[in-house]
Amino acid sequence: MGYILNGEELEVDDDGFLLEANFSDEIVPVIAEADNIKLTDEHWQIINYMRRKYQEDGHTPNFRNMVTELDEEIEGVDWKKKLYELFPLQPNRQAAKVAGLTKPFGKGGY
Repeated sequence: MGYILNGEELEVDDDGFLLEANFSDEIVPVIAEADNIKLTDEHWQIINYMRRKYQEDGHTPNFRNMVTELDEEIEGVDWKKKLYELFPLQPNRQAAKVAGLTKPFGKGGY
């Protein structure tokens, strides 16, 4: 069963990823609630980063690249630790899912 947004059911795969990316901010709380995530400004910061990378590159970054790029963009944060606090179930996959993006390629994206 997919997520319901404005009375419409959005199709998902077996892991709960949308089959088609949805960049509506309205979908984020729906998916976050299904994943038991209470959204904060820090979550939105990562969600916006993931969406931007998806639009620029056609896919989401793997965890190592996420940490490297976030370290360059926002200094003074232990991003490896912070990402696991925000998205405890594989940060790059769970962040992509909550952002309304499709399932990352391979084990952890590219």
